[in-house]
Amino acid sequence: MSRISAKAIKLWQFFTTYEKTWFFSILILACICAIIFPEEDMNGVRGSVIMGLYLADTFLNILCELLISKQSKWNFIVSIFVEITEITICIVCAYRFATMASTLFFWLPIDIISFISWNKHPDKNRAELTEVRKLSGLVEVLIIAGIFVWTIAVGYFLASLEINSELFGGNVTLEIIVCYLDACVTAVGICNGVFILLRYREQWIAWYISSILEGVINVLAGQWVLLVLKLGYLTNTTYGYIKWTKYISR
Repeated sequence: MSRISAKAIKLWQFFTTYEKTWFFSILILACICAIIFPEEDMNGVRGSVIMGLYLADTFLNILCELLISKQSKWNFIVSIFVEITEITICIVCAYRFATMASTLFFWLPIDIISFISWNKHPDKNRAELTEVRKLSGLVEVLIIAGIFVWTIAVGYFLASLEINSELFGGNVTLEIIVCYLDACVTAVGICNGVFILLRYREQWIAWYISSILEGVINVLAGQWVLLVLKLGYLTNTTYGYIKWTKYISR
């Protein structure tokens, strides 16, 4: 057996039956949606290219989600490719500029820093796992207040920019709503990134909120393939939260 084959088998065995079933179910469902709801050309870019980016984003994100739920430091390496893909989508669709900025200036650096940090905290008994913990109540209250202020301030700024995207068919009201939703997703996402860096279980709660808000954005924008990804987020987030909680409580 070749070395590549041995590594492929080891990688396949690394995931449980549930995890593999979840992964391929979401991926196949996304491909079906891509056929049923093809993307139209937008902002001078062919619809097939846009759909390819959506599917790549789905594949990379669900892989990253599985690795996080398994407390694997390698999720951050996959996440770097996620960030590059999502920045490209924002540029192509000419929308979600708060998300694009946070991805470029926050998520890419935090992925690298987190990978280094998680390397320093392996589980004492299983080296492939990273030690995780939970957050205190007072800090959570302060974080919620910060998210509210950020959403209002950044949302107002984005809504004041005169940037039109074909994604919303010229509907200004929808564009403004998405600006505020995007600002909130960005704030929650930054909290999520910090929680992941510090190995806090509450990062899964932040994922819940982000997934729901991004799902609303996908509905408003008619991005049905990405909506499948959010469905995957919600199911795996529950799985990841339970796994981390069991680990912390052991």
